[in-house]
Amino acid sequence: MNPTLAQVAAASNLPFALGFAALGVAIGLGLIGYGAMNGMARQPEAIGKMQTPMIIALAFVELVFLLTVFVGGGAFKG
Repeated sequence: MNPTLAQVAAASNLPFALGFAALGVAIGLGLIGYGAMNGMARQPEAIGKMQTPMIIALAFVELVFLLTVFVGGGAFKG
């Protein structure tokens, strides 16, 4: 396969890959928020103990998406 054709084929699929990555992140963030809010509603006295792990989990999920965008988007420059 011609390298130019391979680059074009990969670049044309990049928006779909990033879209699916964004969809996965949105689902993951929703599930984290759902679980945290559910736990906080069941035990309001433990809200302080639940917020920090929730925020850390949200940050990790966002980090995975940002790495996907930077690695995937940067792979086809040049």
